[in-house]
Amino acid sequence: MKSIANKRKVARTAKTNNINNGATGWLFAAPWIIGLFLFYILPLVVSIFFSFTSYSILQPGEFIGFQNYKELINDELFFKSIYNTVYFAVIFVPLSIIFGVALAMLLNIKIKGMTIYRTIFFLPTLVPHVAIAVLWMWMLNPGFGLVNGFLDMIGIKGPAWLGSEEWSKPSLIFMSLWGIGQAIVIYLAGLGDISDEYYEAAEVDGANWFQKTFHITLPLLTPVIFFNLVMGVIGAFQQFTLPYTLTQGQGKPANSLTFYVMYLYDNGFKYFKMGYASAMAWILFVVIMILTILIFWSSKRWVHYQGK
Repeated sequence: MKSIANKRKVARTAKTNNINNGATGWLFAAPWIIGLFLFYILPLVVSIFFSFTSYSILQPGEFIGFQNYKELINDELFFKSIYNTVYFAVIFVPLSIIFGVALAMLLNIKIKGMTIYRTIFFLPTLVPHVAIAVLWMWMLNPGFGLVNGFLDMIGIKGPAWLGSEEWSKPSLIFMSLWGIGQAIVIYLAGLGDISDEYYEAAEVDGANWFQKTFHITLPLLTPVIFFNLVMGVIGAFQQFTLPYTLTQGQGKPANSLTFYVMYLYDNGFKYFKMGYASAMAWILFVVIMILTILIFWSSKRWVHYQGK
């Protein structure tokens, strides 16, 4: 009887300890959970309702159904911002992957002083986007900028860059590529995870550098490429700080740098059309969600994991 009583006592003590541990865990997690609810989930749910109203921050607004979405169809600047954003994403994301992988492979070579080179490529990611915009505004100045100055030295007349509708988006893509150091670090981690045994076996079979790169390195690096692809697409469709700083929020010249999130911000906080901005936000959310699902769906065909 005593042994049974002791077992029950031990069981009750263990149950009490589990409850106390669970309560302690929830207590420590409470600030994050409250913040998640107040600053993410609640605004997300409220924005759904606002997208069907004429809410303007200054006035409560009225329920207008799908009117905001109907107005977007007739908004030329809305479609212009979509074009600018898609143009940026379609060109920047593939280039960031190509240059990121290529630079990571170069920085993975075991030579003296490689740590210094890696640091140099990573440093731009530590610079705030506003400072990057100011720096490149000076470098791409058509009159006294360093880029056009260099081109003049070799006999080439440089374009107006950010002052040209034709060159404004390529200029933004170029300066955005300057900050891919964070992706390079992730690629380096992926390269470091590839076992040397694969390369040794390939060398025994007589494989050259090209064959090892395209049959070993790139296939085994696809999980990292997949991650950076998803994050790159999401980030590209949310491009805001650089174009907003470069154009002082005006998207000039000729709205060639008016990106989707910039136009969303203007509608919400400059024109106080919060219902209209909420509708734009949900369209962006749906588009990014669909693209992310498509990338995950396609990953089954081209992403290869070691050991599988």
